[in-house]
Amino acid sequence: MKRMTMGVVGLGLLLLGTSVAMGTDNAIKIQTKEGIGKYLTDADGKTLYWFKKDSPGKSACAGPCVEKWPIYYREGVAGAKDIKAENFGTVTREDGKKQTTFKGYPLYYWVNDKQAGETNGQGVNDVWFVVTPDNFPPK
Repeated sequence: MKRMTMGVVGLGLLLLGTSVAMGTDNAIKIQTKEGIGKYLTDADGKTLYWFKKDSPGKSACAGPCVEKWPIYYREGVAGAKDIKAENFGTVTREDGKKQTTFKGYPLYYWVNDKQAGETNGQGVNDVWFVVTPDNFPPK
């Protein structure tokens, strides 16, 4: 009986550790950068972008576009301290993949951002922009 109890406790601790790790991986952060202001990143500090040609609930980026602008998806995103969790959602893309949204707009990475804090995709072709939570979506 003692051995079984220890096994159950061990399993419980393992599951608890997994849920804590998942929660950290799903966290959205707010970073600040001169010239941009506040912007959203994933848990690792990688910048999140939106596409001006998207509409709420629908991605216009497909095929070769997704190679340059990989989709961001995490199940159950945890918003930063100043952002409500209900601002995040999920859409199913036409290719069947899921994608996380912010205020209805799909989120992406930029393939040329190699390190945390890089914002090299800002303004690309005047249709790709970092997600600025205080002014989103821009009017």
